[in-house]
Amino acid sequence: MTFAGGSASAAKDSPEARRYNKIRRRLSVADFAIGAALLIVLLATGWTNQLRDVALRHGLQNYTLAVFVYLFYLMGISKLLGLGLDYYGFRLERRFELSNQRLRSWLGDEVKSFLVGLALAGIVVELLYFTIRQWPQHWWILAWAIFMVLLVVMAQLAPVVLFPIFYKFEPLENEDLRRRLVQLSEHAGTQVRGVYRWRLSEKSKKANAALTGLGSTRRIILADTLLDNYAPEEIEAVLAHELGHHVHRHILKSILVQAGITFVGFWLANWVLHYSVDHHMFEELSDFANLPLLALTATVVSLLLMPALNAYSRYNERQADRYAFESIASIEPFISSMNKLAEQNLAEKTPSKWVEVLFHSHPSISKRLAAAEAWRVQNQPVNAG
Repeated sequence: MTFAGGSASAAKDSPEARRYNKIRRRLSVADFAIGAALLIVLLATGWTNQLRDVALRHGLQNYTLAVFVYLFYLMGISKLLGLGLDYYGFRLERRFELSNQRLRSWLGDEVKSFLVGLALAGIVVELLYFTIRQWPQHWWILAWAIFMVLLVVMAQLAPVVLFPIFYKFEPLENEDLRRRLVQLSEHAGTQVRGVYRWRLSEKSKKANAALTGLGSTRRIILADTLLDNYAPEEIEAVLAHELGHHVHRHILKSILVQAGITFVGFWLANWVLHYSVDHHMFEELSDFANLPLLALTATVVSLLLMPALNAYSRYNERQADRYAFESIASIEPFISSMNKLAEQNLAEKTPSKWVEVLFHSHPSISKRLAAAEAWRVQNQPVNAG
């Protein structure tokens, strides 16, 4: 079989791809700036205290209910401030012909996203302030432990609870492809609970695939935009990369890394809260008006760690690529699938060094293709003639 776009030398960016990705980065930075500015303004002006008082009145002076009302107002204000950027992002995808989603569908997704985010954040924040009230001396250790449990639970439940809220899934009907992918998974030492067709084309023209879930919810999901345009060998190459994460235990390692980071983060949050009380910013640790301070602390920590976490993620991705090279019969499907995915998703193949360091959790397409070519030269030499 011949695979289109099978040369790594094709790793050049079109002006359209560069323009699209530059705008996306600017949107990301602007969105971050708006969120951080909101938190700073609330704290600097004392408006967070006024918002707390309003939440207490609307929450009928019930502390638990008031916490949720405050969170609702905070997230609502943030959403309204960022709605213009969100809409511009929606229009951007349409402008570059990467989306076929209608405005009504997009608005529906925005509402669902807000409600799901509110529900999840509500659980976390309510448990956070419950621990602060009950165990003020050691709240941060207990909150950290609860957060890690919730993280693992959500990773397991997401494929069966969250994903279907936004997308439709159905069992893959192509029995031959399903069998090949299941065999590839078994070779990697993982049991999948099903292979599903992901109806991504209802909203996007991009292609994607994933191995999602943990334990009994682990499943392969393949976008219909991938299934309809890629050869079975190319789909196997894409999945082999995903299976590489399982083989190298990247999910477990990432959870451990997250555990270490959040442990330090909760310790720092405890210090910041005590500092704010000692300097009379808030009367007590359990004053939920300090939520923007906690959010700002987490934002700063995430920003400072982003380059290191991106570097770690790129290292994991290179390991997953290497596993894919070793698992497929020929490197050609991997190279062709990378080129096709880059073109279909309008990915930037050759970003600048700083863009890759600061924004990319994956190695650039050009580096991944170069690694594949090097593997082919070393392990699959092409006979002359």
